[in-house]
Amino acid sequence: MTVKQKNEQVSMKFVTLVSIVSALGGLLFGFDTAVVSGAVGFMEQHFDLSKIQVGWAVSSLIIGCIAGAAISGILGDRFGRKRVLIAASLLFIISSIGTAVPETFSGFVIARMIGGIGIGITSTLCPLYNAEIAPARYRGRLVALNQLAIVSGIFLTYFVNLWISGFGDEAWGISNSWRWMFGVGAVPGLLFLLLLFLVPESPRWLIKQNRPADALPILLRIHGEELAKKEVIDIKHSFATESGTIRQLFKPGLRIALVVGVGLAVLQQITGINAVLYYAPEIFKAAGAGTNASLVQTILVGLINLLFTLVAMWLIDKVGRKALLLIGSASMTVCLLVIGIAFQTGQTAGPLVLVFILLYVASFAISLGPVVWVMMSEIFPNRIRGKAIAIASMALWAADYVVSQTFPPLLGSAGPAATFWIYGSMALLAFFFTWRVVPETRGKSLEQIEALWTPKTPAAVKGTSESDEAKAVSPIEAL
Repeated sequence: MTVKQKNEQVSMKFVTLVSIVSALGGLLFGFDTAVVSGAVGFMEQHFDLSKIQVGWAVSSLIIGCIAGAAISGILGDRFGRKRVLIAASLLFIISSIGTAVPETFSGFVIARMIGGIGIGITSTLCPLYNAEIAPARYRGRLVALNQLAIVSGIFLTYFVNLWISGFGDEAWGISNSWRWMFGVGAVPGLLFLLLLFLVPESPRWLIKQNRPADALPILLRIHGEELAKKEVIDIKHSFATESGTIRQLFKPGLRIALVVGVGLAVLQQITGINAVLYYAPEIFKAAGAGTNASLVQTILVGLINLLFTLVAMWLIDKVGRKALLLIGSASMTVCLLVIGIAFQTGQTAGPLVLVFILLYVASFAISLGPVVWVMMSEIFPNRIRGKAIAIASMALWAADYVVSQTFPPLLGSAGPAATFWIYGSMALLAFFFTWRVVPETRGKSLEQIEALWTPKTPAAVKGTSESDEAKAVSPIEAL
């Protein structure tokens, strides 16, 4: 092994460990997504909830998420990615305790919203942080660690829900089990909080704050001297050519980046994935499964989600983002069509619904699940990235709110067949949107992706590159 290879191996270990810590924010996201699926049935009886209130128990979190996403960009740009993530972890811990102890449904909703603010922040800043610290060659899989953490959180939470529900009978479940389901969330929240103190700040944010001396050791550790030098030049150049205002996103070229980011964010949700994850036990009950069987089948959903997210991480920097989106959205369309037909014809007693829900989840897990978060974190310019991702995240959470709030009444009024066909039509829309609008970003640095949306500079036309300039200076001089 050459010295260069050894240095790259050491730097990748550092980047991977840091990215794993950041991605733990996704674990909290996954926990809050899944915990309600096991608890909502018990809560419905404990608080004597209407169908609208059941939807509110699920979607109240998302109101907080929308608020958290809205402020994440401003806070992340002002105080840094790391400090804002620490604050978000504290909010999650407070929420986990608050949702476990309320005596009224209103108290539960308030605590759930507090947690939502934390999740809205982490869902925006965790993938952003990983994108800003990752080398271009490995950025896809390192940002996708966030999605792996989300589905790992979902999968583990399904097990925890099943384990807790087994401690007593139905009456105990109605009075106590749902409280324990929410309360155990304080454990991963505390772990995330403690580990965040060990990671560095984003070097791109440090350079933006005119703190090059703080950024340099991080960049050298990630890239080595030669690549760190070029990275600094490219980052400084991108900041010099950007205004840093929201208005910049509406300029020619960057408007397309905004359409891609917001479009993918919304499509990820309106294809119905969180309706399946939030209400999986209720869907399987509607297909004829008993309470325990539906919880076991829900765990199988989580396992498939986890395994195929690992497949996506292996493929995303090899096959590319666009190809995975096309394959996954096409497969999701077919699966949702078949599930709708099964409910329409009453053929739900056998394994058909379970098999195609698992195929649907697998298709999502290799495409819209991880790829959307990766592309949202990499397509926007450096100076405006925090605010732009916040806009896209707000759109994602708003779409999630609509889906989660409307799913129970839609299921009750239109029926499961029509409901799944509506989601299938959205998956088909995702296919055509990707085909016509979404570019491929595999293997490009964040600054190269930014150049896709902006006019060529005179220097570029003449053939002068920033890398040529970088060769003449040291990293210190570049900063």
